[in-house]
Amino acid sequence: MRIGLFGGTFDPPHLAHLGASLLALKRLKLDRVWWLVTPGNPLKNTRGLAPLSDRIAAARKLTHHPRIDVTGIEADINTRYTYDTILWLIARCPRVRFVWIMGADNLRHFHRWQRWKSIAKLVPMVVIDRLGPSLYASASPAGNALGHARLPENDAATLPGRKAPAWAFLHGLKSPLSSTVLRALRKRTGGAAKSTGKKSSKRKTGKKRT
Repeated sequence: MRIGLFGGTFDPPHLAHLGASLLALKRLKLDRVWWLVTPGNPLKNTRGLAPLSDRIAAARKLTHHPRIDVTGIEADINTRYTYDTILWLIARCPRVRFVWIMGADNLRHFHRWQRWKSIAKLVPMVVIDRLGPSLYASASPAGNALGHARLPENDAATLPGRKAPAWAFLHGLKSPLSSTVLRALRKRTGGAAKSTGKKSSKRKTGKKRT
């Protein structure tokens, strides 16, 4: 089985998160994507973070997709860092071929993650195009350090079967949506703007977002 791991606070989850998951499902030929809703990002201020149960519920309402599973497993297994979570999953699912999914904004700051080089050696990774951060992500410290392991985009579907380190950049999303911006808007409006860029019955030209 080929499973994509998509971690984040998802506060709030929005259509770009869903778009990134659907893009990875299609282009990497994944069987499923697991959203790993973290209790809190060690690199971010968690003051004002919505309760984990609320974020999981909002993510499930947004995704509503048969091949996307939303989980708060990090709280259940008491892990705080991505490396420990992935290690735990690999140990318990030895036949699953995992791929870590991240937005280009996360690659830009990946070198700040605890044991980021070890994460890159644990599982292949796919980086999803983001409006703005994509311009700098590949030239980031992590992008440069892992440049030797980057695959052509046309080979992205081979990632689940490859030995790490291996990663590819997927273009096609180009969403300006950001949980950081939506949180700031929620704070300014006293919680009124809490959701997700929800799907509407009227089609809009913009698309969505790690």
